[in-house]
Amino acid sequence: MNKIKYLLKMINEVNNIVVFTGAGASTESGLKDFRSSDGLYNIKLDYNRSPEYMLSRDCFYNETELFYDFYKKYMNCINADVNITHKYLKKLEDISKLKAIVTQNIDGLHTKAGNSNVYEIHGTIYKNHCIKCHKKYGAEYIFKSNGIPKCKCGGIIKPDVVLYGEMLPELEYSNSIKAISNCDMLLVLGSSLTVYPASSLINYFKGKYLVIINKDIDESDINADICYVKIDENNSKLTVNYNLIKDSMYSKGQHDLFTKFYIIYLLTKNKSLSQIIKSFLKLIINKKFSQFNEEKYLSY
Repeated sequence: MNKIKYLLKMINEVNNIVVFTGAGASTESGLKDFRSSDGLYNIKLDYNRSPEYMLSRDCFYNETELFYDFYKKYMNCINADVNITHKYLKKLEDISKLKAIVTQNIDGLHTKAGNSNVYEIHGTIYKNHCIKCHKKYGAEYIFKSNGIPKCKCGGIIKPDVVLYGEMLPELEYSNSIKAISNCDMLLVLGSSLTVYPASSLINYFKGKYLVIINKDIDESDINADICYVKIDENNSKLTVNYNLIKDSMYSKGQHDLFTKFYIIYLLTKNKSLSQIIKSFLKLIINKKFSQFNEEKYLSY
């Protein structure tokens, strides 16, 4: 069966979908991802430090001016607009299929698209606070400020984003675990699943379909007892591969892996996520457009 048709079949079967998104979901909005060949972590920077350090707790507190020089230059996405992926996820919510979005992204685009149940496990650029008096500030105040943004009390303002060396927000993380534990289908979009502990959230999935759509993925980084089903380029063979991790929360005795988990690993090296989504939407509305019209679909 064609991969796109198989994906549609799965979505039609279930009514409790949770989507887990990474930076790849926002690249069509003009934002760089992190770990692809032309991502933020692989471009030449002028700071003589790693991007991980530039976005770390240590950098913020020890070299605050340097931190904000980098942050304002590379994390400013207030002018970014939603793309077809965000719009489609809003449509899934509108028809009561999508119950929650768990996102690693700090760009706020899922909220801008109108989704109501978004768990931002890495925080968001739109929330900031003074580390002295705790007064709250919006994103524009930060990105339009000169140098280090400061509060009227004189305190330094800190973005409410999760920096390297910090814990994930407890409420967002616990809500994400609950949503993923109870869903029938977990759809992972644009995430390499290499950032811990966010990537470990998929271990809580106990439903029917786990679908991963990304440019590539390192199976060894997925801490779960999962049956991988890879569909080859000719859509004619299924290759099954077990990835058994020692500390997995699931044991072979608890689950019949062949029937409990179905994972379509959609390799998109030559296709962007938006191209996959557009192909999918064309199939949904059963029309062949010479050029896909987003607005026509969204009002369909």
